[in-house]
Amino acid sequence: GIPSVIITHQLRVQTGLGNIADTTLQKLHYKYLDKFGATWVADTHQPPGLAGVLSHPDILPKQTSYLGLLSAFENTGVYNTDAATLLVLISGPEPQRSVLSKILWQQVLPHNGDVVFVEGSETAEAPQSIPAHITWHNRIAGERLHSLLQNAEMVICRSGYSTLMDLIALRKKAILIPTPGQTEQEYLGKLLAEQGLFYATPQAGFDLSSALSMAAKFPYNQSMLQDHFGNYKPVIDDWLATL
Repeated sequence: GIPSVIITHQLRVQTGLGNIADTTLQKLHYKYLDKFGATWVADTHQPPGLAGVLSHPDILPKQTSYLGLLSAFENTGVYNTDAATLLVLISGPEPQRSVLSKILWQQVLPHNGDVVFVEGSETAEAPQSIPAHITWHNRIAGERLHSLLQNAEMVICRSGYSTLMDLIALRKKAILIPTPGQTEQEYLGKLLAEQGLFYATPQAGFDLSSALSMAAKFPYNQSMLQDHFGNYKPVIDDWLATL
């Protein structure tokens, strides 16, 4: 009897096991989603949006509405076009977080330019020797993260959905490195690279110089998504009117 809403971007979860497994899981997923009064999808109504088939399956749950894209940075209205820093944002579960950290740390040491390196772990210990061109943090959030993103010419990060929406909101170029074995991130990395939204490359065999060279030639066709922040307002107003 309590009004309830669930917000998601994954209606058709990508299991990595094929369509039969995806469809079976989707039916089970919808049984839970339909227990809510409404399902709100954090993506554009028009496919493919940012999440592709994840948020645009052939059949929708009951009482589904699209919110557009969501980001804490969507209303800043300030975009730094003179940024020059390489921002490395590491996140995700172990052991892959540490694996990526080791790969990237060794490759930013000789990088010619300023680097901000964020470990994404409260327990991470600072390296014993940090060169002058690198600023190291264990974890960053909120306004400090906003400032770092604003001053980044290029971001290297995972292809997590919240991060992608923040990058779109701030109109930032990024090199995506999906977490190995996380089928959602692997799907999004492949999809967004094919759409020309973000450059993506696997963790295995990652080479910073090559990735930066390829990313410099990448189109980053994000303008079609940047007008889809704030679409949630009428959805919320309509829902509140029913209470």
